[in-house]
Amino acid sequence: MNRGFADVFRRSGAVVVCLLSLLAVHPAVAQTSGPTSDETVIRGPLPILIRHEDGRVTLRATRITEPIRVDGELDEAAYAEVPAVTEFLQQEPDFGAWISQKTEAWVLYDDTNIYVTCRCWDADPSKIVANDMRRDSSNLSAHDHFAVQFDTFHDRRNGFMFYTTPVGAMRDAENTDGRANINWNGVWDGRVGRFDGGWTLEMAIPFKTLRYGPQETWGIQLRRAIPGRNERAHLTQLDPALASGAINRAADAAILVGLEPPAASRLFDVKPYAISRLTTDAVRTPAIRNELDSDVGVDVKYALTKSLTADFSYNTDFAQVEADEAQVNLTRFSQSFPEKREFFLEGQGIFLFGQTPGGTARGGGGAPNVFYSRRIGLSASTAVPVIAGGRVSGKAGLWSIGGLSMATDAVENASIEQTNFTVLRVRRNVLRRSVIGAIYTRRSRSTVAQGANDVWGFDSNFSFFRNVSFNGFLAQSRTEGLEGDDLSYRTQFSYNADRYGLALDRIVVEENFNPEIGFAPRRDFIRHYAQARFSPRTPDHPLVRKWSYQGTFNHLADTSGRLESREISGQFGLDFQNVDTLDVQYQRLHEFLPEAFEIADDVVLPVGGYDFNNVVVSYRAGQQHRLSGNTSLEVGGFYSGNKTTASFSGRVELSSRLGVEPNISINWIDLPEGNADTTVLGARTTFTVSPRMFVAALVQYDSANTAVSTNLRFRWEYLPGSELFVVYSEGRSTFPARGTELQNRGLVVKVNRLLRF
Repeated sequence: MNRGFADVFRRSGAVVVCLLSLLAVHPAVAQTSGPTSDETVIRGPLPILIRHEDGRVTLRATRITEPIRVDGELDEAAYAEVPAVTEFLQQEPDFGAWISQKTEAWVLYDDTNIYVTCRCWDADPSKIVANDMRRDSSNLSAHDHFAVQFDTFHDRRNGFMFYTTPVGAMRDAENTDGRANINWNGVWDGRVGRFDGGWTLEMAIPFKTLRYGPQETWGIQLRRAIPGRNERAHLTQLDPALASGAINRAADAAILVGLEPPAASRLFDVKPYAISRLTTDAVRTPAIRNELDSDVGVDVKYALTKSLTADFSYNTDFAQVEADEAQVNLTRFSQSFPEKREFFLEGQGIFLFGQTPGGTARGGGGAPNVFYSRRIGLSASTAVPVIAGGRVSGKAGLWSIGGLSMATDAVENASIEQTNFTVLRVRRNVLRRSVIGAIYTRRSRSTVAQGANDVWGFDSNFSFFRNVSFNGFLAQSRTEGLEGDDLSYRTQFSYNADRYGLALDRIVVEENFNPEIGFAPRRDFIRHYAQARFSPRTPDHPLVRKWSYQGTFNHLADTSGRLESREISGQFGLDFQNVDTLDVQYQRLHEFLPEAFEIADDVVLPVGGYDFNNVVVSYRAGQQHRLSGNTSLEVGGFYSGNKTTASFSGRVELSSRLGVEPNISINWIDLPEGNADTTVLGARTTFTVSPRMFVAALVQYDSANTAVSTNLRFRWEYLPGSELFVVYSEGRSTFPARGTELQNRGLVVKVNRLLRF
């Protein structure tokens, strides 16, 4: 490195994090993860549920000799023989009170599956919110549902979550240190039923779907959500400040005993696929029209141990992935899009580096992402063929391990060379709920210089008490011709309680820091961020449950000290008793343009500093309404002129099977340099035949590109883990001189088959 770590820490304040890291691993103070000394493993007969005087909860799983027929009927003998769990504590609205609606739950298992089942009464079934049947829909967390999270290593940090709604919609997630990867998909089954007083559920989760350690206990959390009453209740008492993400907090879960998972077996999954596509592309050179081709490939998963898994992929294809949603970008910086490709989703949390919850700055001023998986197989708008790849991820004792290597092919007409991508990641649990880690990434061919691009870094996340955390990272890149000024580092403090909140953050990204398998839209800056919040509750108020007052200061300068961005804002918010929310925010902004910025065609903002103010009002309607979602209006200045923005993103409920999700953003921008109005219109219409079969159409219009795009997808999970996809996509230019000229069109049929040994 071009300077010592000590000097870097001194300048950034990260020395505090470094000292805590050394303290955490010192033999005299280091603690093992998993059950602590006061969590004695209980053996022998005991009640189904024990609530200890110190607040801990112990739940006993029951072995059954006959498997549950997963149909939602709850008619097996086990339900009469095994006592139900009925004690659930409210998180909202009456913190600490017993659940308002009778609920019975069972945790059962046999040699193959662990079963989580429930019978949920509701005094007024007409208030049940369940208007989306599609698997993994982002709407489901706001619907009635019953959920379970298993902390399978009992390290009080990680877990696997599964839940189902009254109409049978299924969702799952893999949690890493409380951060949910909702795009992870496990192989499991869930079925629901109805009775006069409510609904029933049976979930069967194969042990092979889970990773777990050799310890005799797991962690477990159960949740019932009743949004019609604005109520969430769990097996243990959870802080309202954690909101709907409380179930991800494995540290507060109950202890699951009595479980005897099957002996170690070598999971071996093979998932071959076959694909056929018909393609037209009038934009590429040379153009192609109705070109037909076909291909095959395979994904393989092999369990090295019960907690460490290797994945291999040959001739990887992502044609079934839904198109990205269009975004409005009125800044000088590029935008990131979420990863949707299945190969990169499992174990995704292990590879996260230096990312912590909290506010981010406007205009791309947040911390860089050292590993951004969309750099692999995608280059701007060009899809790059993936030849093959492999990944190892999982746990080994106190260590979380991730390794990834992939090779992409050359694309001659886009001047893209064959490239290898490598990512190595390790994390170690320290103290009770803290983590330290390191990462290394390598791109064999840099996009900006000769040779390779390398990045390495160290990060830490120290969590103390219930709501206090200190976080930091230090990273350096190496690229030929970009020597020196190639560091990035961060220190962050957060106190996040229900009534009060405080966040302090400092980020430095030097001019030559260049993570080419990452995402760093902005370089050469030092950012200071502070946020304070006061949010009292008024549970007896007829309309408002919670009030929120928040102030934010965000200051961003380049490394020479020149101010580039500043934001001072005040925000007032209301959480209503019916789940709806209202926010009003006032912002004082400063932006400096170091070079001319073309914000729209023939509209160029000159170099200089700009001061302007605006007001943003937003209202979010809960999903108990037929029209739900977020509506916002922004009015005020914008650089040298004025801007008015109206937007809506939400869902129109037509039935539990049919829904429309519009996304509208219209910007009226009046500048002395010219008008720069922009419009993005989109709508996703989904018809769900069953929780395992749906048709979705995403139609979008983007005025910046004068283009209309259509993405039509049919997905059928005909067997657990096996799928059939039919995807039609089309892009058309809407430039007036050309009408709606076809730019590209494609039809893809893809089928895969999961073979589990």
